[in-house]
Amino acid sequence: MADQYAQSGEDKRPTEIPVIRWEEPPEGPVLVLLDQTRLPSEEVELVCTDASALVEAIRSLAVRGAPLLGIAGAYGVALAAARGFDVDEAANGLAGARPTAVNLAVGVRRARAAYTAALVRSGDERQAAEAALAAARQLHREDAEASARMARHGLALLDELLPAGGHRVLTHCNTGSLVSGGEGTAFAVALAAHRVGRLRRLWVDETRPLLQGARLTAYEAARTGMAYTLLTDNAAGSLFAAGEVDAVLIGADRIAADGSVANKVGSYPLAVLARYHHVPFIVVAPVTTVDPETPDGAAIEVEQRPGFEVTEVTAPQVPVTGAGGGVPVAPLGTQAYNPAFDVTPPELVTAIVTEEGAVSPVTAEALAELCARSRQVTIS
Repeated sequence: MADQYAQSGEDKRPTEIPVIRWEEPPEGPVLVLLDQTRLPSEEVELVCTDASALVEAIRSLAVRGAPLLGIAGAYGVALAAARGFDVDEAANGLAGARPTAVNLAVGVRRARAAYTAALVRSGDERQAAEAALAAARQLHREDAEASARMARHGLALLDELLPAGGHRVLTHCNTGSLVSGGEGTAFAVALAAHRVGRLRRLWVDETRPLLQGARLTAYEAARTGMAYTLLTDNAAGSLFAAGEVDAVLIGADRIAADGSVANKVGSYPLAVLARYHHVPFIVVAPVTTVDPETPDGAAIEVEQRPGFEVTEVTAPQVPVTGAGGGVPVAPLGTQAYNPAFDVTPPELVTAIVTEEGAVSPVTAEALAELCARSRQVTIS
């Protein structure tokens, strides 16, 4: 769901409201976000007038998803610059808002570098702010293009691994146009299969603790006319046992140099199930999600979410009584273990699909070669 600065396809997007856009009303520039915490019951926008508001939107998951966080981070730096705030302070706050998602820091660094270079060159803060905005818009365009290329590479891999067609794909969390400048990562591959008539069923994990599969992936699947079925996370095993899953497609928030993949909690158990049942486990993510500075899975910082996301539930028009604003479903004082992500080791990953192609088997050497090739393409 790109704004006017990103590539868009001819097909109707899953929602009429852009997921992120830059606007310049008379009172000053703003960043407008689709509040994903309100979906699917209502489409509501948040207006951020400064970087601190965007940080709060990121932490609350109003805006989320690895590629989109990179885009949002870049726009956040541009917003701080355009409104005359301290750019370094804003950039530091944005980059630390969600520690596991590497794309956020990548987007922040890119816009910040553009701002700094322009400021050194011209000494004009206005020109520097324009350079930061141009960098954010360019990142937005690039992500839309990368999404389309990932979809092509992913579909080709699915057809190679499953030549009979009629793919029954299990996905986790949300990886569609709600997380991207284009049509997403893993979801974009499933959507490509759907469009050519080779997707028989999309199995949608509800994805605890915030139900991003139930609320968001099912929302996007319904809007695009996919055949989909929602399941509880712990029902996936029975699907594998029944032979109802042909492939698993997930996204990633960070991929370490050795190929370890951090994704929404619940991904690692799916990888274990897939290996036991001889089902391909495929990760789809842009090259920017590969972090050469993180050597392995043990070095990935896993974000811990508030316990009330597990001990309470929220629902529209229901009186709230819990500390987190929801209805308690556990006794008062219950401690909750609530990591946002888990880490899947590379030996359980069949392939990592990026805009530059697929890596299989997943090794540190293959990933390093892919990243080097990507840098060469970017430079040329």
